[in-house]
Amino acid sequence: MNLLSNNLQPNNWVSGEMAMDLGTANTLIWVKSKGVIVNEPSIIARNINNGNVIAVGEEASAMVGKTHRDIETIFPLRDGVIADFEATDGMIQGFVKKINFSPIARFKMVICVPSGVTEVERKAVRDSAERANAREIYLVDEPVAAAIGIGIDISKPVGNMIVDIGGGTSEIAVIALNGVVTKEAIKVAGREMDSDIVKWFRNEHKLEIGLPTSEKIKVEVGTAMRMEQSPIQVKGRDMVSGIPKTVEVSADEIRQALKESVTQIVDAIKRALENTPPELAVDILNRGIVLTGGGSMLKGLDQNIRERTNLPANMSERPLTDVVRGTGTVLMNIKKYTDVLM
Repeated sequence: MNLLSNNLQPNNWVSGEMAMDLGTANTLIWVKSKGVIVNEPSIIARNINNGNVIAVGEEASAMVGKTHRDIETIFPLRDGVIADFEATDGMIQGFVKKINFSPIARFKMVICVPSGVTEVERKAVRDSAERANAREIYLVDEPVAAAIGIGIDISKPVGNMIVDIGGGTSEIAVIALNGVVTKEAIKVAGREMDSDIVKWFRNEHKLEIGLPTSEKIKVEVGTAMRMEQSPIQVKGRDMVSGIPKTVEVSADEIRQALKESVTQIVDAIKRALENTPPELAVDILNRGIVLTGGGSMLKGLDQNIRERTNLPANMSERPLTDVVRGTGTVLMNIKKYTDVLM
C-alpha cells in the first residue's frame, strides 16, 4: 500500500503538531506550517483472514464493490459514532503513516470528533492516537471546531447557530461564551442522502446502483429546491433481468428522492431554534444561520432553510475544511481554547 498522500515525498519531514477531523465520510489532517495535507474517505480495506489493513482512504475507496472474498472494505464510523473500534484504530494509524513523521517523533495532536461520541469511544480514539505515536492528545466537538474554522469568536456573549451537515450526522449547535448552549443532532446527512437515491432507483426504476454512483448523482443534479437542470443518464444493473442498462432521470426526480432527508434536517434546525434562549435567538435573527460540512453543499439547501425558518442562512466559504481548520486553530492555541477541549 502506498502510504504517502498528496505527493508528499519521503524526504519532506513534517513538524510535530497535527489536527485531525475524524469524519464519517472523510478524514482530513492539518499540519502546522503546511495546512490541510490529507483529505480522504474514512474507509479501510483489510484482509478477512488475518485482519491486516491493506489500504486506507482513497486506495480503499477505489476497492468498494470490487473486492473478492478475502478482502472487505469497512467504514469504521457510521452515523457519527465509531462502529468498529479495531478498524478505526487501523484507519487513524494508516492516515498518520501517510504523513512523513520521523519514526521517533512524538507529536501533539488535536482530534475533532462528532459530538455524539461516548466516553468509551473517546478513549478508543485517544488510544489509537497514542499507538500512532502522539504524545499529547486533545479532543474537540465538531460543531465547536466548525465555528472556530469559520472564523467566529466563540468566546463572546453572542449566539451563533452552526449547522454542520457531514457524512453521517447533521449537528446543529448554538454556541456562545466558549460553550454549546443548544444542540440537536440527527443521523441524517450526506450518506443518508446517497442511500435515498439508491432506494429511489430500486423502487422507481428497478435499477441497482452503488453508493459511489449515487453520490455522484447527488453532487451533479441533487437539489433541495425546484431548479431547471438537464436530465442525466444513469447506468446500473436491471433488477429484473440482471443485465446492465442505462436510464434517463430528471433532476426533479432526484429532488423527490432527497426530500425526506432535507425535511428532517430542516425540522432539526427548527427544534434547535425552539430550544434556544430568547436573547440568543435574537442574535441568530441578526447574524443568521451558518451552514458547513459537505452535505451543506446540496444545491438550494440554504434557500430551503431560509424559506422554512424565515431566517438568513448562508453556506460558509470553505464548508469542506472548516472543521479541520478550526481544529488546527485549537491546536495552535491550546491555552486559549482550554474550555472547549475534552
